[in-house]
This record gives sequence, structure tokens and C-alpha cells, in this order.
Amino acid sequence: MERTYRLRDLIKRGVVDLFYVFREEFRNVFRDSGVLIFFFLVPLAYPVLYAFIYNKEVVHEAKLVVVDLCDTYSSREFIRRVDATGDVRVVHVCADMREAREWVDRKKAYGILSFPPSFSADLHRGEQTRVSLYCDMSSLLFYKAFLLSATEVSLEMGAEMRARNIPSSTTEMERITIDPIPYDSIALFNPANGFASFLVPAILALVIQQTLILGIGMLGGTARERNRFRGLVPLTRHYGGTLRVVMGRALTYLTLYALVCLWVLWIVPRLFSLPQVGQPMTIVLFVLPYLLACVFFAMTLSGFLTSRESPMLVFVFTSLIFLFISGVSWPLSAIPPFWKAFGYLVPSTPGIQGFIRINTAGATLNEVAHEYRVLWLQAGFYFITSCLVYRLQIILSRRRMFRRYREMRMLRQRRRLHEESRDA
Repeated sequence: MERTYRLRDLIKRGVVDLFYVFREEFRNVFRDSGVLIFFFLVPLAYPVLYAFIYNKEVVHEAKLVVVDLCDTYSSREFIRRVDATGDVRVVHVCADMREAREWVDRKKAYGILSFPPSFSADLHRGEQTRVSLYCDMSSLLFYKAFLLSATEVSLEMGAEMRARNIPSSTTEMERITIDPIPYDSIALFNPANGFASFLVPAILALVIQQTLILGIGMLGGTARERNRFRGLVPLTRHYGGTLRVVMGRALTYLTLYALVCLWVLWIVPRLFSLPQVGQPMTIVLFVLPYLLACVFFAMTLSGFLTSRESPMLVFVFTSLIFLFISGVSWPLSAIPPFWKAFGYLVPSTPGIQGFIRINTAGATLNEVAHEYRVLWLQAGFYFITSCLVYRLQIILSRRRMFRRYREMRMLRQRRRLHEESRDA
């Protein structure tokens, strides 16, 4: 009975301490304006900002200049059809390439379409001709608009010329000659074929991880600065157990970021009409291990920070790195093995891949089972590492306290001996 009572009393005290740590960490978050910025203002503003910037999805009316050295009906018809497309606008016809390059250098245009002098003659002789397209590669969206428009016009005019050279008895046969195999281009899971639908969901998932790292890192740096013995954990009765400290603080961050995730991953995509075909319960079940992994990952990193400014200096630049190795902006299969392995140490890599497949492509948990298992493994691994980091901080703080106590005791003894020798 006595042993059972002691165990029950120990569990009760642990639960009380856990909620005490939860309450104190909650207060620390709302007392720190810098942490409030990372936990609330950044997740509130950044997704909206990115969605606003890329809200047009695709580039329309990209400026193009033309160098028409042929100046015939065929070349002018080609130019007219290119200008008639929704993605390109011909702003000027230049006399030569020198003038065209000046337009591009001054950013009055972003591409040059050049026709050789023999363009029309080659077509009428039934020979192959060439149209040169020069693009400003500072933006791939301009290149895409110019290339697709010029390619579609060249295929359309080429088919019409073949039909004229092969007489047809009926209109239907002429239509078949021009377009023997009709095709439809369908962009799966991205109907607008736009940049926002492609990139913004990855940024939304990454914002959760990065703001947690910066906010928890700032809280850890502040604790190291304010605590008497420069420890991550204050040496009080309620902070004596490692597990209760880690779980109490993690519960605080999970409670706050449940609302943040609702805004970032659910409301923002709906506000800007981004593709969102995943089942809500599937998203919730997937986000849970992702959020746990991010929290414990951030808590582990916070143990190595000694000041409030350290997270800004150490972790801000990693956002681009984590986005690149996530397999969104560059195919995961083309990433070098070292960076691919490094990517699986970071929760954002499987988190972004799985979230996009669920939210944008409508995948189920079975179809993202690999990423789901990796996130649970990361959550368990970083929970253990965060416990080790906090336990080490508690031990070091106690050692500093005992060392300080011995130094003060020895100082008092020396002072007493000095006073006794002086009195003698």
C-alpha cells in the first residue's frame, strides 16, 4: 500500500508540475513580443503575402520584340498569331538585332523573335525554315510563355501549309489533314497550370517548421540569458523532472500551433482558391506527426542557442535550403544522395511531400505511408534528443549552482578566518 501510494503521489506531482510548466511557458510566449511575432504575426502574414504575390498564377502579356528581316505576308501572319495569344504581347518590330538587344537590355522587352530573310521563300519552295527565339532567362515564366506561344503558332501554320499542298476533296478531309490526331493538354492537380498552385503549398508547410524553430529558439535563448546559472531550465521545484519539462513545453507549442495550422493549411488555400482536394481528416492525421516532429526538432536545436539573437543568425537562411531539398522546386530523384539523406533529418522534407500529395492530389494516408512513417520516426527521435538536451541542461545548471555555492562558502570561510586573525 505504501509503495502504491508513493507511485500515485509521484504521478500526481508529475502531472501538476507538467501543467505548471505548461502555464509558465504559455505566459513566457505572450510576454515576449519577439516570440509573438514568430508564432502569430509571421504565420498570419507570410502565407497571405506569398499568395498575393503569386495570385495571378501565370504570366500574361509577356513583352516580346520582333526582328523581321523577311517582311512578307507569312512572317507578318506569324507575328500576328503570336501577338494574339494570351501569354505574349509584341511591343515593337525592330530593324535589326542591335536595336532588339537594346530593348531587352533596358527591360522594355524580355524576348526577341527573329525571322531570316529567306523565311517566306523557304516555305513556298517546300523547304524547312527556321525562326529564332531569344529569351531573357532571368525569369523562366517569360521563357515558358514565349516558347509555348511560338511553338503552337509554328505547328498550326505548318499544318495549314501541309493541307494546302495536299488537295482534299472535302472540308472534313482537310480538317483531318491539318489535325490528324487531336489532343487535349490537361494539367493534373493544377488546372491553372500556375506558379502559386505549385509553390505556395510547400511554403505553407515550411512556414510552420521555420517559425517554430525561430520562436522556440528565441525562448531558449531568453531563458539562458535570464536564468541565474545560464541554463535552459530554471532550478525550481517544478522543473526538476526532464520528462515533465519537455512535455509541458511541447504541450504549449502544440496548443498554440493547432490554431496556426488551421489558418495556414486550411483557411489560406481557400481564400486564394488554391487546389485543395484532400480529405480534412486525412490532413489532420498527417499534420499531427509533422507538428510533433517540428516541435521536438525545434526544442532540440534550442538547447544549443545561448542568446535571443542566435536563431535569427543561425536558422533564417536555412529556409531556402530546406525548400530546395524538399523535392518541390527540384525533383527529389535528381538531388544528390548526400542532400537527399540530409533532407530526411528535417521534418519539412517528408512533411512537404506528403502534404502536397494529400492536399493537392487527393492522396490517402496509405498512399503517403512512407512520409507518414518517417514523420513519426522523426517525432520519436527528436523527442528523445530534446529530453537528452534538457536533461543535460538541468545537470549543467545544478553543477554551476553547486560550484557557485562552494565558492561562496569558501569565500565566507576565508572572510571569517581573516576577521579572526585580525582580531587576534
